[in-house]
Amino acid sequence: MALLQRMLHRLLAGALLVASVHAGAAGANPVTVRYALWDANQRPLYQQCADDFQKQNPGIRIRIQQQGWDDYWTTLSTGLVAETAPDVFTNHLSKYPDLVANGQLVDLTPYIRRDQLDLARYEPGLAAPWARDGRQYGLPKDWDTVALLVNLDHAKAQGVTLDELRAMRWNPQDGGTFGQVIARLTRDAAGRNALDAAFDKTRVRVVGYQNPGPGGMSGQTEWAALAVSNGFLHQARPWDAALRYDDPRLAATITWLAGLPAQGVSLAPQAVGKLGVETLFATGRAAMVPAGAWMLGHYQRQLDRPPRIAYAWVPQPIGPNGQRASMRNGLADSIWIGSKHPEAAWAWVRHMAGADCQRKLAAAGAVFPALAGLAGQTLAVFRQRGVDASAFAEMARSQVFAPPIVENAAEIERLIGNAIENVLLGRAQAGPALAAANAKARALAGR
Repeated sequence: MALLQRMLHRLLAGALLVASVHAGAAGANPVTVRYALWDANQRPLYQQCADDFQKQNPGIRIRIQQQGWDDYWTTLSTGLVAETAPDVFTNHLSKYPDLVANGQLVDLTPYIRRDQLDLARYEPGLAAPWARDGRQYGLPKDWDTVALLVNLDHAKAQGVTLDELRAMRWNPQDGGTFGQVIARLTRDAAGRNALDAAFDKTRVRVVGYQNPGPGGMSGQTEWAALAVSNGFLHQARPWDAALRYDDPRLAATITWLAGLPAQGVSLAPQAVGKLGVETLFATGRAAMVPAGAWMLGHYQRQLDRPPRIAYAWVPQPIGPNGQRASMRNGLADSIWIGSKHPEAAWAWVRHMAGADCQRKLAAAGAVFPALAGLAGQTLAVFRQRGVDASAFAEMARSQVFAPPIVENAAEIERLIGNAIENVLLGRAQAGPALAAANAKARALAGR
C-alpha cells in the first residue's frame, strides 16, 4: 500500500510538473535527468538521442553516466541504498527481479496507458519479461542472441568449410559433427589435430572450442544453447519457482562440456583464468568460441587490426531436438522509484524506446534495436563494415527462450553457478550436484 501511495503521489506531481517541463519557459531552470548505462560503445549513440531529445524538450537535460559492467552494478546498488541512484538506468533481466522485489522500480503501466503506447511494436517476447502481475518495469531497447565465432584461418588449415560449420549437429553422447569439427580445429605443437592417433593433448597449441565458464543460472553464452537444444528449459514461465536444473538433459550437457579439456580440445576453466575467451580467440589460441550479438563491434575492432584474423559468425549447432537454440535477451530502461522527476524520466525512457532513437541504434550497428522491423538495417550496417552478422538473425528465428526470472535471483545465480563450476573443475558429478542445487534454488525461488 505504501509503495502504491508513493507511486500515485509521484504521478500526480509529475502531471503538475509536465507543463513546465515541456514548456521550457524562459528563465526556468531545466530539470536534470540522470541516465546510467554500462556499454561504452553505446554512450555516443545515446548522447545523440539525448541531444535530439533536449531540442524537443527544452525543459529537460539528460546527464549520461557510464561505467563498466561490474562497477556499474556496484555503484547502482550503493546509490539505491543511499537514495542517490540515477533517475533512469539500463536494466538487465538477471538483476531486475531483485530490484522489483525490493520495490526500487517505477511501474510504467500508468504512463504506458496514458500515452497509449503499444508494446506490440517491439520484437516478439521482448516486453513481456519486464512485467509482473500486470505491472511493467522496463521498456525494451534492444535484443541479442548467441552465435559461434570461428577463426577461418584455422578452419581452412584443417579443411573445415563454412558450409560444414553452418550445418553442424550436436549431441551429448559423442558431440556429433560439432564435436568432430572441434577436434579438427584443435592442433598440437606438431600441427596434428585431435582426430590424429598421434595427437599430443599435453602440448596443445590451438584448442578447437572454448567454453567461457560456468555461466550462472542462465548460461547465456556458456551452455544454455546446447542444453535447450537437448530438451532442457530453465523454467516453464517467468517467476515460476519450479526451476528445472535437476533435468538430466542439463546434466548431460554440462558433463559433455566438462569432458572437453580431458580430450585436449578445450582449456580447463582454471587455465582460462583472467584471459577470457576474447583474448584466447584474438591471439589465435582458440579456434571457436560462443558470443552474444553485443560482442560484434568489440570483436571487429580487435580482429581487424594487425595481426588480422579472418573470422566468421555461424549459427549454434542443431541439437538432439532437431533445432538450434539461443537465449534471446533484451535490455530495458527502468525508472528508479526514488526519482524526483518521474515525468521527465518517463519522457526520456519513452524517447529511447521510440522510433527516432531506435533508428539511430540500428544505424550505429551496435546491437539489434527492440523496435520491430529494424534488424535488417543493423545487418546492412554490419555488411558495409565487412561483417556478416546474419547468424544472430538466424538464431532469432530458431528456438529462442528468455533468461530465468525468479525471486532471490542473486542467491540462485551464485548457487547454480557454483554447482556448474564444480562440475567443470572435476570436483563433482553433474547429476547429483545440479539436483542438490536445484532443490535449494526452488526453495529460494518460492520463499
